[in-house]
Amino acid sequence: MTPAELSTLIGAAARDVLAQHDLDASVVPATPTVERPRNPEHGDYATNVAMQTAKRAGTNPRQLGTWLAERLSQQEGIEEATVAGPGFINIRLAAAAQGKVVADILAAGTHYGHGDLCAGQQINLEFVSANPTGPVHLGGTRWAAFGDTLGRILSAQGATVTREYYFNDHGRQIDRFSRSLLAAARQQPTPEDGYGGEYIHDIAQQVTSLHPEWSELADAEAQELFRAEGVELMFAHIKRSLAEFGTQFDVYFHEQSLFESGAVDRAVDTLKANGNLYESDGAWWLRSTDFGDDKDRVVIKSDGDAAYIAGDIAYIADKIERGHDLCIYMLGADHHGYIARLKAAAAALGYRPEQVEVLIGQMVNLVRDGRAVRMSKRAGTVVTLEDLVEAIGVDAARYALIRSSVDSTLDIDMNLWASRSNENPVFYVQYAHARLSSLARKAAEAGVHNDNPDYSLLTEEREGDLIRTLGEFPAVVKTAAELRETHRVARYAEQLAGAFHRFYDTCQILPKGDEPTGADAAPVFTARLALAAATKQTLANALHLLGVSAPERM
Repeated sequence: MTPAELSTLIGAAARDVLAQHDLDASVVPATPTVERPRNPEHGDYATNVAMQTAKRAGTNPRQLGTWLAERLSQQEGIEEATVAGPGFINIRLAAAAQGKVVADILAAGTHYGHGDLCAGQQINLEFVSANPTGPVHLGGTRWAAFGDTLGRILSAQGATVTREYYFNDHGRQIDRFSRSLLAAARQQPTPEDGYGGEYIHDIAQQVTSLHPEWSELADAEAQELFRAEGVELMFAHIKRSLAEFGTQFDVYFHEQSLFESGAVDRAVDTLKANGNLYESDGAWWLRSTDFGDDKDRVVIKSDGDAAYIAGDIAYIADKIERGHDLCIYMLGADHHGYIARLKAAAAALGYRPEQVEVLIGQMVNLVRDGRAVRMSKRAGTVVTLEDLVEAIGVDAARYALIRSSVDSTLDIDMNLWASRSNENPVFYVQYAHARLSSLARKAAEAGVHNDNPDYSLLTEEREGDLIRTLGEFPAVVKTAAELRETHRVARYAEQLAGAFHRFYDTCQILPKGDEPTGADAAPVFTARLALAAATKQTLANALHLLGVSAPERM
C-alpha cells in the first residue's frame, strides 16, 4: 500500500465515521496528509487528519482520532491504528500490504513514478538560450541540466513538452561577435567591447579556411561574412556540447525569424488595435503597468527601431499560437524584472498571464582545494560546460547541478564530485544500482528467482524501511513537477540508495554456503530478490529522470 493509497483510504474512512455520527463530512480533505513518523517504533505512517478537521466537523480531535483509528484497524492491509497525543493517528501496515508496493513497481516497470498531474497540458519549455557568441557558461550549463530534467519530470506527469532553445541572432551582441572574429583573423587586438578567448581565434581560423577570399573583401562585407559563418559555427558548437551533455531540444527558434516573418509587426499592430500600445515622445509604449508591471515599456523606439521587448512580445504570441497552454521561461539571476513584463505582454495581447511562467536561476561557482576556479583558457573569462565536464564527467556534472534548488547559489567542489567515494552523491547512488545489478547476476547464477514471492515474509525493520521509501517515489515526482523542484528527485535517489545499502548490510538476500539454491531456496530469498528488483527499477527510473546513467557495473 503506497502513501497515496493509504491517504485515499484514510479520507474515505474519515468521511464515513463523521457521517455515521451526523457530523459534517465535507470538511475532510480529498487527500489527507500521510507521513512517516520520526520514530519508527510509532508505526509505518501517521496522519493528522483528525486534528485538521475535527473542530470544523463539530467534534474534538481526540474523539475523531479514536473513531477513525477504530475504523482503520478494521481495514484490510492495516495491522494496527492507534491514537497518540491530541489526535495523531499512527498506522502500522500488514507485511503483505506493504509488499504490494513491490508488486506494483515490478508490474509498472519503467513507468513507476509516472502520474497524471499534467495530463493533457501542452507545455513550451524554453531553457539555456545562450547567445551564440561563446560557449555555454556555467549558468547556462545549470539550466541545461535543470531544464532537461524538468522536461522529463513534466512528461512523466502526462504533459506534452516542447523543449525549445531561443537562438538570439538579432541585435548588437552579434555585431560585437563578428567584429571580434574579424579582428582575430587580422591578428588585431580584441575590440574594447568584444569577445576574447581561444574559441574566437578557432572560429576565425575556420572562417578563413572556408573563405580564403575574405581578406579581399571590404570591411562591411568581411564583417557580414564573419557574422554569418561565425554564428553558424558557434551555434553548431553549442549544439554539440549540449548533446554530449545529454540535453536535446525539439525546436531551435531563431529570434531573427520574428523580424523576417513579420511576426513583430503583427504583434505591434495587435497591441495598437486593442489600445495597449500608445505613442509618446515619438516612441510606442506598452501599457504594461495596466497588467502588473512596475513601468510601461518602450516597444518601438523614437528612431523607429524595435526595442528588445518587441521580439519578446512576438515570441509569446508565436508560442501560444502554436498551441501551448503554458510557456515556461528559464532565465538568469539578473532577469527578475522579466517576470512582470513577460506576463504583462501576454495579458496585453489578450492571453491569460498564467500562460507565462518564469523561473529564475542563481549563479554557479566551482571550487577546488578550497579556492574558486575563476577562468577558462578557452572562453577567456568564464568557466564553460566543457570545462566542468572535463573535470568531473557528464553524470557528476548533471547530478551536481540538479541536486540543489536552482533559486540558490551553488558551489561545486570539484574534488568531491570527481571522487569515487560514498561522499560523492552521484557515486553513492550509481553504486547502489551497480550493486543491485551484481546481485541480480549472482541470483541468476544460483538459479534463485523472484517468481511468486510471499511478501508477508518481509517483516524485518530494514525491509519495511526500504519498502516505504520505494512507495514514496510517485509522490516525490509529482511534487517535483508541481513545484518545479527537480532536486527532490536527486535527494530521493540518495535516500533510496541509503535505504538499500542498509537493507543489504542487514538482510541476507541470497543463499550462502550449503544452503539450498534454485527451486529449493528458502522463500524469503525470493521475496527479498523481488524487493531488490523493485529497488533497482526505481533507482533506474529516478536516474533516468535526472538524465544520469544507471551503470550495471562500477
